[in-house]
Amino acid sequence: HIFQKRSVRGRLLVAPWVHPTTLHTELLDTRAARPFSFSFNTSDYRILLMDQDQGRLYLGSREYLVALDMHNVNKEPLIIHWPASAKRKGECQMTGKGRQGECANFVRLIEPWNRTHLYTCGTGAYQPICTFINRGWRAEDYLFRLVPGYADSGKGKCSYDPKQENIAVLIDGNLYAGVHIDFMSTDAALFRTMGGRTAIRTEQYDSRWLNEPVFVQIQQIPDSAERNDDKLYFFFREKSLDSSGGASPSVLARVGRVCLNDEGGQKSLVNRWTTFLKARLICSVIGEDGVETRFDELHDSCRNVGGVLLNPALTVCFCPSSVFKGSAVCVYSMADIRNVFNGPFAHKHGHNYQWTEYTGKIPYPRPGTCPGGTFTPGIRFFQNFSEEAVNFIRAHPLMIHPVYPVHRRPLVVRTRLSLKKKYRGTVQKVIVLPKDPTSMEELTLEEVEVFRSRASVKTMKLSSKRQQLYVSSDAGLTQVSLHRCGVYGRACSDCCLARDPYCAWDGESCSAFTPSTKRRSRRQDVKHGDPLRQCRGFNAKVEKRLRETVQFGVEGSGTFLECQPRSPQASVKWLFQREGKRKLLTRAGGVLKTNHGILLKSLNQSDAGLYHCLATENNFKHTVARVALRILDRDIVLALTAQDGEDDEPKTLKAGPHQQSPLVSTPFPPEIRLINQYCQSYWEKLSPKQQQRKRTSRRHTEGQDQGLG
Repeated sequence: HIFQKRSVRGRLLVAPWVHPTTLHTELLDTRAARPFSFSFNTSDYRILLMDQDQGRLYLGSREYLVALDMHNVNKEPLIIHWPASAKRKGECQMTGKGRQGECANFVRLIEPWNRTHLYTCGTGAYQPICTFINRGWRAEDYLFRLVPGYADSGKGKCSYDPKQENIAVLIDGNLYAGVHIDFMSTDAALFRTMGGRTAIRTEQYDSRWLNEPVFVQIQQIPDSAERNDDKLYFFFREKSLDSSGGASPSVLARVGRVCLNDEGGQKSLVNRWTTFLKARLICSVIGEDGVETRFDELHDSCRNVGGVLLNPALTVCFCPSSVFKGSAVCVYSMADIRNVFNGPFAHKHGHNYQWTEYTGKIPYPRPGTCPGGTFTPGIRFFQNFSEEAVNFIRAHPLMIHPVYPVHRRPLVVRTRLSLKKKYRGTVQKVIVLPKDPTSMEELTLEEVEVFRSRASVKTMKLSSKRQQLYVSSDAGLTQVSLHRCGVYGRACSDCCLARDPYCAWDGESCSAFTPSTKRRSRRQDVKHGDPLRQCRGFNAKVEKRLRETVQFGVEGSGTFLECQPRSPQASVKWLFQREGKRKLLTRAGGVLKTNHGILLKSLNQSDAGLYHCLATENNFKHTVARVALRILDRDIVLALTAQDGEDDEPKTLKAGPHQQSPLVSTPFPPEIRLINQYCQSYWEKLSPKQQQRKRTSRRHTEGQDQGLG
């Protein structure tokens, strides 16, 4: 996903932007990535649980459960083979399934049951099944096995079809899950099963409650200090009831909630949620023309507590927009979400049967409130709720007002150009900083390819404790370090301008920073990125170490001068120096500027000189590259080329590319000496690469011979 957000005259604009992508091989070279290297016959890896206390990462895949060490995913992995029975696979195939490998047990749920056991569920070849895993008291026990002889029905806990997404969380022995509960995936519901409480679900086949939903995320978030107010919030997208109108989007992003202590109704909504409410999530950008473009397909969400338990920020990812193929990240405040749920209800009314605000009498207690909570201290049980309140929820589960993100705009936006990168398996590291009270600044620190071959990202988990990112795909998993400080160079200014919160200048190099690091030895300024203040005494050393490179060009042709600052936020300008005078580069022949340097067209002798690439960021200026350009006479180059072509057997070919040409030993004009100097420098640069390639090929061949032996 690559997109840039810019603010112009108070309006948010979306513009395509290209960020250099770090290849997977480069990650391996810098030891920043560690692919899970154990190979067995499985696919569809999903990170289902991250246990920070035991330092274990639990994966589910096709017919396998895997427990990995979070410090090193290749250190003694624990693997359980959990296939569907041959009989069940045959029954599944008899129904017409299995053409795409669906008749297998795809593990979709792993939740902690207690200190020593996990609860897990799989699709069971279209017959969901659940069981317990014994993992021992400590990770050092290296215990990971299924509890023998135990199997439980997975209906209402895990979907039948592996292509259908489901969500689940275990709270106090009760499993709350958003799943499709039938073979044909026509009945989707939010369920509560297990434990000693009543099993309840959403109303069946009522499009006002759920209309072909796709469940995304579920989590418990307290509403107050009173435990009876605790609610379960779930995020999903569903088909719009008004999609036939043309102007309305066909898919809507939703946030829903229920009370954890909901017991269902007595006469109506028996074994159904009586506190179910939902609201729309808006994530949009406004163009220069004032037209609002909305991102409607919700794809993921996470909770950022930030030390505030009752009012965390919720980060939600949307993709794509119905107008242009793009994606966005919006952040919502729980206070705003609660305000919408405490606001007016939606009601279909009028001859056009349109959604309007419900203005009639609202029963007491207010629909959606929890018994024994802050607003209903005198009503301890759902049996005391009036039938009027219960029936109101059945007909009015939707709130009229949508929930808008913080500052009413996305935190990050990406265009269609980068949408494909999700399927390439690329991950971006982005920081967003407050610029002023009403606007934010987005900085893309890096973009990396995390898999050996192109593959869609299935799941991601980030461990701040271990400063590691874990990314899974259909084919495997990769562990990625959150910091690659060495790529920022050996200059304090580059380290500071990188504004990477995981890196800091330690006086000698750009190194990993942890909260335990002494403050006096840390030089980093993530918010401002000001090397003038942070790197006093270090900047002059960088300028002295910068080497001047010599480059050749042929008169009348073009040449490319390379310059790529380490910081993607830096602005670049070129200075031209001749006869001791430096001035801003302006030439009649034309200059094509790119992200990697400049292309000089139609060279002439006046272009010869010294070129300085000057990068500026946050008022800090430093020279990134110095290139001495020498121009070769076109007529002499053509004459030499023609002379070599006329020979039947050119001497240079006989001598080989690495031997010095006889032309060097004879006196020639200055232009030809420049050509020989260029050729010599070219072969000197090429020779080590060719020798290295030969050594690599020989070593590879020897390795193959040993393997065959």
